[in-house]
Amino acid sequence: MHIKKGDNVKVLTGKDKGKTGKVLRALPREERVIIEGVNVQKRHERARRANQKGQVVERPAPIHVSNVMLADQAAGRPVRAVRKRGKEIETGTEK
Repeated sequence: MHIKKGDNVKVLTGKDKGKTGKVLRALPREERVIIEGVNVQKRHERARRANQKGQVVERPAPIHVSNVMLADQAAGRPVRAVRKRGKEIETGTEK
């Protein structure tokens, strides 16, 4: 999977198309990611103790990794992730 926890990503499709956010959790087996402020769903929680009230909590739900793309902070647009096996990725800076 090309997306990891802590990456900034942009949503390409769905109801939250165009939103950007930080990856809170990556689920590689399900090929899904949870992004801060994206795909937020309301969840009803019941009271756990006698003095506590039940409430409605908003939580971000997982989104498929194919619907997001890494966001470049400098350029302000999505970029493709490149992984090369056995070689370091060059950044384009000269020494």
